Amino acid sequence: MIGKLNEWKRQKVVAGVTLALLLVGGGLAATLTKEPTITMAGKDRAQIEAVVREYIMAHPEIIPEAINRLREKRSSDAYVANRAALETPFASAWAGAEKGDVTLVMFSDYACGYCRSSVPDVERLLAEDRGLKVVWREIPILGPGSEVAARASLAAASQGAFLSFHKQMFAAGRPDGEKVANVLRSLRIDLKKAQQDVDSPAVAKELRNNLDLVAHMDESVATPTFFVGGQMLKGAVGYAALKQAIAEARAKRAASAT
Repeated sequence: MIGKLNEWKRQKVVAGVTLALLLVGGGLAATLTKEPTITMAGKDRAQIEAVVREYIMAHPEIIPEAINRLREKRSSDAYVANRAALETPFASAWAGAEKGDVTLVMFSDYACGYCRSSVPDVERLLAEDRGLKVVWREIPILGPGSEVAARASLAAASQGAFLSFHKQMFAAGRPDGEKVANVLRSLRIDLKKAQQDVDSPAVAKELRNNLDLVAHMDESVATPTFFVGGQMLKGAVGYAALKQAIAEARAKRAASAT
């Protein structure tokens, strides 16, 4: 059917398909207003809508594909707008090259088993890549133990002991008050100051900002969530996927510098 349309109608069919798929994504009034207005006679419009409907019904797999692509674009745009907030660590909540050419941001929860399984992957990347910087952001979304551990990790970060706390807390298993206290006591830090920092406005603000930030990046908050070079990776995606994303971010940076 499409093959019988003239070139003018072909262009309108493409525009109609694009419009239909964008509408499936929802909440796109702002996006649509940026597109050129398409005007057509009632007969032409009906014909194009019939073609669009026929195509979508024959190829329903394009709908989730289009939605995923839209989400990826939104995430990339949000990354650019919030890059400084994402990549600026809280105190010592980072590792690797201080001025690395690529920064990997990880949102995590100490009660998240997938976050725990990602620890060796991130450690391997840091060991292999001297130009990589990793920034951790706490989002305690899995219960009271998560929040206790997240607050303690930031208190430890305030004294330069984030990485030690991070490794030991994940090794201890699902967090609770006793495990968190044991990990804090094992660190070479001022425990009295740490206790004060746990309940400090600065720590509360950091946790609140992290939750707002990740929600702004993507409406579905999950752990772990990684960001690198404008790309979002959700879940325990593994060493190979993270390494590839880092390589792509590095290549993108190099291309933009030329």
